[in-house]
Amino acid sequence: GSSGIGAAAALELARCGARVILATRSARRGESAASRIRRETGNNEVRFMHLDLASLRSVRAFASTFLRQEPQLHLLINNAGVSAGGTTEDGFSLPFQVNHLGHFLLTQLLLERLRSCAPSRVVIVASSAHCAGRLRPESLGRPPSGLFSTFQDYCDSKLANVLHARELATREQGTQVTCYAVHPGFVNTSLFRHAPLWLKLLLLPLAWLLFLDASEGAQVVLDCATQDGLEPFSGRYFTDCGPRLPWPAGRDDRLARALWEGSERLVGL
Repeated sequence: GSSGIGAAAALELARCGARVILATRSARRGESAASRIRRETGNNEVRFMHLDLASLRSVRAFASTFLRQEPQLHLLINNAGVSAGGTTEDGFSLPFQVNHLGHFLLTQLLLERLRSCAPSRVVIVASSAHCAGRLRPESLGRPPSGLFSTFQDYCDSKLANVLHARELATREQGTQVTCYAVHPGFVNTSLFRHAPLWLKLLLLPLAWLLFLDASEGAQVVLDCATQDGLEPFSGRYFTDCGPRLPWPAGRDDRLARALWEGSERLVGL
């Protein structure tokens, strides 16, 4: 919530009068973003809470604090994303945990509150990069091998985002909790700040010339968060053109169930 699409979405939600919790890893950046949004919108109901998705311990601590302090939850936007390689303190690949597993655990821990406040929504920021995802239930959480393993890991996590939304919608039928996966477009954010130098040299000129800015990328996220009448589209994949069919792997219900069950096992649910 402190930069990029998350900060842009938080700003617009605050302008609408929402109480907004910025869940951010850096206290300095989180407090600064919350202060800036309060100042720009005149909405004093914008708060920072610490959350590091690379730590399942941090996810549990955040959920416990949130549930204790906040009686209402109508909208959960799972937006954080990284493209860097590496391993988390929990032993999982960094992109897969930050982009999927951390969000999965967070959503599960807050799900009862979302149900009690229904109608409510979960918006998961995915990507068209899910087209190259290759999830294998028996090796979830382990980085793939090969020359482009970090990019493959990122694509796998984005496929997990699409399937997470699909399976959550199936499981929440009849509860008035709906869920949407979103491709925000190609947005000029700090997502690839940890990319290898050769990839940065390729991406940065394209980003400045062709990519959307953060406020434009946030628009489809905000549409799925606030637009009336989207309930029949729960579980679907959205772009700026509305609901679209994801790539075939993103429509695989057996894989979605296997991912859900594997994710539950990995996070200890």
